[in-house]
Amino acid sequence: MVERVRLICQHLSFLFFMYGGRFGLHLGNSVPCLSCPFVTGCAGHCYLMVMQRSSVGFQTSFEMIFSAGVVHILWPLVLFLLFFLPLSKLWCAWLCPFCLFQDWVTLIRKKLGIRQLIWTRNTRTRIRPVKYILLALLIVIPLAIANFGLHPDWGLPFCQICPARPILPLFAGSFEYFHIDMTNSVTLGFTLTAMILTAGFLVGIFFKERFFCLFCPMLALMNLFKRFSPVRLEKKGIACTGCGNCERMCPVDIPEVHLERKNRDVLTQDCMGCMTCAESCPGHEVLTYKWFGIPLFSSSTQYLSRKWSKK
Repeated sequence: MVERVRLICQHLSFLFFMYGGRFGLHLGNSVPCLSCPFVTGCAGHCYLMVMQRSSVGFQTSFEMIFSAGVVHILWPLVLFLLFFLPLSKLWCAWLCPFCLFQDWVTLIRKKLGIRQLIWTRNTRTRIRPVKYILLALLIVIPLAIANFGLHPDWGLPFCQICPARPILPLFAGSFEYFHIDMTNSVTLGFTLTAMILTAGFLVGIFFKERFFCLFCPMLALMNLFKRFSPVRLEKKGIACTGCGNCERMCPVDIPEVHLERKNRDVLTQDCMGCMTCAESCPGHEVLTYKWFGIPLFSSSTQYLSRKWSKK
């Protein structure tokens, strides 16, 4: 089943990104998923760090446009797009190490028999802009360091509060990022905020599946380039019975796939490509994930019957 294949891919990807660097494997610093650079021996880390560093190095002078610094800034973005565009949102649900960590926490909750929180559509709509605000801040704050004299300890603002920074290094045997840095008021503020946010997100992840993904600026960045990707989620609106399975089973409660009737492509900004909606749809080929126009998986009555008969 798709779910089983995805879990295999997630675990293999987790092993690769967390430990591949120890064996000389490295994809560079423009990976489109939360592979944390603070993990010793990682096999490549997320583009958000180099984006922040590039912003620090960017000065808004006319001469900068013609300097080699532009190449230094744009080349990591080019690499990010080369990684991202072929697979699009599939990076999130199939390859992201931090997404797998969240799925492990969800599995523990399910084993304990605890039901997850149910959010209304209005709540989902209200929190949707947060990831875009975070994306803007991780660009604006480093720019302020470069051009307006902001304290350099404000560098890497997102990395300093990202919950992946203290959590993922645990799998490499490091506990060093669970601390309060009292060097100055800036480091104190960042590390204290990081501990509070990490604790909050751990609680949120436990009670709400893929809770952090709803706020992830990487997902916001991906959505800016989604239209150029060959990955599509297509829906035959005329064949949809309106059962709502796609929305109920979606890990992040996306309503658009269920509600859309006119547009054929229903790959929304919060979709992570896990294909759970297509797996849960009882209609024959009502929902289809495609890659360069080639069907990867289509909903099927027979598939759904076999899946639930095994549960």
